[in-house]
Amino acid sequence: MSTVTAGVETWRDETIGAAAVKALQKNGFDAEFVSTMEEAAKRIMEFIGAGKRIGFGGSMTIKALGIADKAKTLGAVILDHNVPGLSAEQKMEILRSQLTCDVFISSSNAVTLDGYIVNVDGNGNRVAALTFGPQKTVVVIGTNKIVRNLEEAQARIETITSPMNNKRLDKPNPCVKTGICQDCALETRICRAYQVLRRKPSLSDFTVIVVGTSLGF
Repeated sequence: MSTVTAGVETWRDETIGAAAVKALQKNGFDAEFVSTMEEAAKRIMEFIGAGKRIGFGGSMTIKALGIADKAKTLGAVILDHNVPGLSAEQKMEILRSQLTCDVFISSSNAVTLDGYIVNVDGNGNRVAALTFGPQKTVVVIGTNKIVRNLEEAQARIETITSPMNNKRLDKPNPCVKTGICQDCALETRICRAYQVLRRKPSLSDFTVIVVGTSLGF
């Protein structure tokens, strides 16, 4: 990548990131911009301490930041329902525990320049935790997830988020073949609970960290 290209991309990330932060703040969210993944991880770790129960929303963004391993070194209790080898009962218990954890950390599928946070879930555990329950909620998004409005957010979900997550989870749904949502009615469908946070939920301590790079999908 040339210096000119890198400079233009940095400008774009900073500019659109600042616009998203301003809109989120207007809607009551504690929102901030950081330039790098390292800065984002450092900021997240400020909310984590020994003995705190940390819930995760199954986010590839948070996984890329290595937060679970960092939290373990501080003596935090990790509530991760995606740990290999869990029984169905153990997984369900962790999912329920995340709803009342000390810190819930997730990403989102899209953030609009209106300051709306948009998600779609299969089980609904993430959208439930983002609405009410955890003492502290932290959402981290890369600038690749910033869109103009709800229409673009839905388009992003249908053309990027859903197909890629279906492929990642090895689901036999039509979007894995077509690369775009087919609004399927299969039992294996993972797009079931749709959520738009237009304002910060009233009783939530909610921080959004916008990172000036592409993260997750």
